[in-house]
Formats: sequence, structure tokens, C-alpha cells
Amino acid sequence: MRKFIFNSSVIGAVVGAWSVLQTTRQGPRDWRLVLMWVSWGITVALAVGSVMQADDDARELDAK
Repeated sequence: MRKFIFNSSVIGAVVGAWSVLQTTRQGPRDWRLVLMWVSWGITVALAVGSVMQADDDARELDAK
């Protein structure tokens, strides 16, 4: 769990979520809002995927 909390890409995704939430609360509701949420979801998926890939690579190096 620590590897996710302290990773800079995951922290960036959380900060990005704050921006999207504020826009959702205060901004107009149109197609751009949907794209913002989709973009944020892709960002989170990439951040989690990169942490998992780095962990797999580290475990593979330890096994050798």
C-alpha cells in the first residue's frame, strides 16, 4: 500500500481529482466535463499501472 501512497504519479492523480471535483461543482455541465472525468480515470489507471509494473520489475530482479 505504501508504494501507491508515496508514488508521485498517484499523488498527481489525487491532486487532479480535486481540480475535476471543483469544476464539477462550479462549472457548466457539458460534454467537456465528461471528458475531464474520463481523462482523470485514464490518469489514475496509468498511475496505478506504472506502480504495479515497477513493483513487478523489482520483484523480478530480486528473484534472480
